[in-house]
Amino acid sequence: MTTPRVLIAGASIAGPATAFWLTRAGFEVTIVEQSPELRRGGNGVDIRSEALTVIDRMGLTADVRDRAMVNRGMRFVDRSDRQRVRFPTAEVENMVGSEDIEITRGDLAQLLYAATESDVEYIFGDTATELNQDDAGVDVTFARTPGRRFDAVVGADGIHSKIRRATFGPEEDFRVFKQHYYAVASIDSTVGEPFWTTFYNEPGRSVALYRDNTGPGLMTFTFHSRAPLSYDYRDIDAQRRLVRAAFADSGWHVPALLDAADAAGDFYFDALDQISMPSWSAGRTALVGDAAYCASPASGAGALLALTGAYRLAGELSRHDSPQDAFHRYENAQRPLVAAKQAHLFTYITVPRSRLGIAARNILLASPIPRMLGRRSSHGASTLADYYSRPIR
Repeated sequence: MTTPRVLIAGASIAGPATAFWLTRAGFEVTIVEQSPELRRGGNGVDIRSEALTVIDRMGLTADVRDRAMVNRGMRFVDRSDRQRVRFPTAEVENMVGSEDIEITRGDLAQLLYAATESDVEYIFGDTATELNQDDAGVDVTFARTPGRRFDAVVGADGIHSKIRRATFGPEEDFRVFKQHYYAVASIDSTVGEPFWTTFYNEPGRSVALYRDNTGPGLMTFTFHSRAPLSYDYRDIDAQRRLVRAAFADSGWHVPALLDAADAAGDFYFDALDQISMPSWSAGRTALVGDAAYCASPASGAGALLALTGAYRLAGELSRHDSPQDAFHRYENAQRPLVAAKQAHLFTYITVPRSRLGIAARNILLASPIPRMLGRRSSHGASTLADYYSRPIR
């Protein structure tokens, strides 16, 4: 029996996680990543609930804890920098019914890369440009690497997925506008309380700043927009101008933070949108993570959906000779979790639309109500099949 060959596009979280499980199941895996190297840093991502189970089954729990950010919670301040309310991480964990480990996206990607680099072929600085599939396989053309044939292709290349575009059509057909934009950039600052995420709000606008006790940290600008904005995703200076316009005349430390964002080398801007698709596969090609079902960064569920989706997709491929059957079962298993996370965004907490909304948010978080809402996760470890408790392939 020949070894099945799978191409994965994307080397962030969902791609290497899928590769980890596929190589354990005996597949030969190649990952192509358009960036010349792994992307470092980035925003913090939450590992909770079923994602904790997946990380544990990968044997990476200790490594993730070692790299975890120390984030003691959220604090909300007014224009004069007076704290109005603070909401500890323990209360967040109580609400979601799970421990919550926060780690930067870059650090998690690095851990997943280290766990797979000896078993997976990585091709950096390249991209798949054309897919031609038939009943027996997929012929892939690359921008730089000579073309190859694979048994299946997995698109794990994010919300702007090229694999999705090549297989299913334009991004606009699946992107759901959620009326918010955000920008993220690194900063070295003394603003805010160390190891807490400090939020400053004006109606429809939010600036969040996290830093450690020595200064380095991350700032996030989020703002409401009734209609989609028109901009070139390659024009970073134009994106910086959009953020400046959105936060014109803002108080607190916002003017200085905007200056810092202009100087930051890792400035990133995008919409807090979702991806919604009737199917995540076509023939021998499937999508996983943000490429298939981005829930929006405002959901706090990106890592959860990436890790569980990768685990289920690879697990089903290990059980079925037909990729189509495996993709169908993966989708059936993953869709309830996706639906639940896409239905709950947290912009009502982070970006209230009015001064009354800001005041109501502060009163709510200072009250006993969030603690009373503590619940167990409705999608726990018991929903994850143990694909690897028996010999495979």
